[in-house]
Amino acid sequence: MKPKNILVINGSPKGNNSITLQTVLYLEKLNPQHQFEILNVGAKIKSLEKDFTPALEAISQADVLLFSYPVYTFIAPCQLHRFIELMKEYGVNVAGKAATQITTSKHFYDVTAHQYIQDNCQEMGMNFVRGLSADMEDLTTKKGQKQAVDFWNHFCWCVEKEYFEPVHVMPVTLSYHQATVPEKAADKKDGDVVIITDCTPENESLSAMIARFQAVCLKKTRIVNISEYPFKGGCLGCFNCAVDGTCIYKDGFDTFLRENIQKADAIIYAFTIRDHSMGARFKMYDDRQFCNGHRTVTIGMPVGYLVSGCYSVEKNLQTIIEGRANVGQNILTGVATDEFDPNAEIDRLADELVYALEHKNVGPQNFLGIGGMKIFRDLIYQMQGMMRADHKFFKAQGQYDFPQKNKGQILFMYLVGAMLGNKKLKAKMGGKMNEGMLMPYKKVLDDLDKK
Repeated sequence: MKPKNILVINGSPKGNNSITLQTVLYLEKLNPQHQFEILNVGAKIKSLEKDFTPALEAISQADVLLFSYPVYTFIAPCQLHRFIELMKEYGVNVAGKAATQITTSKHFYDVTAHQYIQDNCQEMGMNFVRGLSADMEDLTTKKGQKQAVDFWNHFCWCVEKEYFEPVHVMPVTLSYHQATVPEKAADKKDGDVVIITDCTPENESLSAMIARFQAVCLKKTRIVNISEYPFKGGCLGCFNCAVDGTCIYKDGFDTFLRENIQKADAIIYAFTIRDHSMGARFKMYDDRQFCNGHRTVTIGMPVGYLVSGCYSVEKNLQTIIEGRANVGQNILTGVATDEFDPNAEIDRLADELVYALEHKNVGPQNFLGIGGMKIFRDLIYQMQGMMRADHKFFKAQGQYDFPQKNKGQILFMYLVGAMLGNKKLKAKMGGKMNEGMLMPYKKVLDDLDKK
């Protein structure tokens, strides 16, 4: 079939002022044979919660669902998360419809955002074609415009040929093992471990996991239930907080975050898997932390997770959790689930957390953290005039580690390259090159022998 009626699910809270939406409008102008209808779900999520009828009618008439949104904090904005929840709550019939996505970002974890949308679309029976991840400025360049056109042409071709992304089988029901709570809690020493959760009385398994962790942990714990916090709404992407960190909402969350959560010794996140994520409420909590900008203000703080659900098959969620810890330079002390042996996993998590606190164990960053921070490094350096707090933080933390600053290393590599380019010198060196490379490491080992 040929795509004709395109329903644009605009997840940006900025509505028609969305940068991402401009790419959609560009494609609409170039393709008058297609009918584009825009549904501003990000800007109108509160009204859609009261009356979902406009969305139901628009979806029923669409051949294609085109998700358009900026990437916020590893995934999509919380408003789009909530819309997906509503689609499932209302049992919207989208089986057999084609779907794809367009995002704008600085490519910070755009892959996990795209996978989140794909997983949910495929779960609802849609035929998915991989989307377009654009830089925020791409549409203003000839290269970016060509990429947008190429993406759309390929999408239409895939739909006509019925070439869709393979579907990964996901379990639809959870058979969990409920944790038990010891009759006598462990003696508490000191500390402040905050447990952030959206748990409700109906979440019996998660409630039991939290209770056991509190009982066995040797540090003092307290619960912050974000399901009870009076959020006025999700992040609007307005940049009101860019200069001084003050959120445009007057619900006090920015102060609450800094005074009641970020001053803790460690954080445990406790949630039930919803829609291949931590759920819309947690996403609102994450998005609203943009009052801290791109500053990793909890560096060195250990984190852990209590998860109810089939975590073992949620590969994308696993990447997000590991990536979040790595970017923030927070050692991930463990993820305890109720899939197999929750008691043993919770006990180990509690022990690992205490060990990290007492030994100040932070662990090194891997690609997920280093790669993410290099993206932020370049972004903040360019936007330092506006994101002043971020710029000051990045300077203080030594994050501006641009490779061009390491002139000594660059010159040394020129010398090595010249030597390797000389056939006579290369022949004389033989295997001594490797020996030379090992000299700094041998010094480290030799120094141990001297102690």
